[in-house]
Amino acid sequence: MPLLNLRHAARAIVLDGEDRILLCRFVLPERVVWATPGGGIEAGESPREALRRELREEIGLVIDGTPPLVWQRKVVGPGYVSGYDGAIEDYFLVRTTAFRPDGALSSDELAAENITGFRWWRLSEIADYQGSDLFGPRDLADPLTRLIKDGVPDQPLKLGL
Repeated sequence: MPLLNLRHAARAIVLDGEDRILLCRFVLPERVVWATPGGGIEAGESPREALRRELREEIGLVIDGTPPLVWQRKVVGPGYVSGYDGAIEDYFLVRTTAFRPDGALSSDELAAENITGFRWWRLSEIADYQGSDLFGPRDLADPLTRLIKDGVPDQPLKLGL
């Protein structure tokens, strides 16, 4: 059986004081997905170093301390990440005050990464959403409910697609 070529990524669950989550709007060829900020881990980076870089680049957030790892997700499937067989994603919890995302990347650079906007979402808006856009992970409301209600888990929660 051949080895899978999986992209390792670091993502942030950015929650404000009202427990709203900041999501990026990704416009892909066949769908629109609202997902957490973050991205691929570059050679020589730790997951938290990649997280810090990605947050500065995408949303302009500089984080201090050591954000806890709260979720992990492995997705294997063609087309999930261009050039890869899938991804392994580490999700870190970042608490902050609400802000207007304005990262180091230009709107053209963000568009090259398929990011076309940002929005703060309430948990109820995600749970009750009836539109055609998707969330990444698809069942985002469930683990987010657990995280807000129960706090940081002892072991990272394993997520599905």
